[in-house]
Amino acid sequence: MSRILLIDDTPEIAELLTFALRDLGHEVFAAGYTTALNELVLQQRADAVVLDCSAYDMSEALFDILRSHSGHAELPVVIISDTEREADASLRARNARRVLLVPKPFTGSQVARAIDQLLA
Repeated sequence: MSRILLIDDTPEIAELLTFALRDLGHEVFAAGYTTALNELVLQQRADAVVLDCSAYDMSEALFDILRSHSGHAELPVVIISDTEREADASLRARNARRVLLVPKPFTGSQVARAIDQLLA
C-alpha cells in the first residue's frame, strides 16, 4: 500500500479523491494548500504527492518547494491541471523528473494509474 499526500485547495474534491484513491488501495493523507509541504511529506512518510490546486501556479510553487528539499528530488509527484499545455511546458523547462500531469476533468482511477506508473 502506497502512502499518498494529497494537497488540494478544494475540500470537497480532496474528499472525493481521497475516497477514490483509498478504494484503489492507497493510504491517503489530505491537506489544503500549504507551503509546509516538505514537513508534511516527512511527517506522513509519503511515497508520492498529488498536487491539485485551482491555479497551476499554486501547484507549480508547491512543486518547487518540494524539489528544493534534497531528500525529495526523486519523490513521485502527480499534478492535476486544467492548463495542461502550460503545465507541461513549465515542467519541461524545469527538467522535472518523476512527475506526471493528469488533465482536468479527471477520475480517481486516472490519478491512481499515474501514481502506480511513477512508483513502478
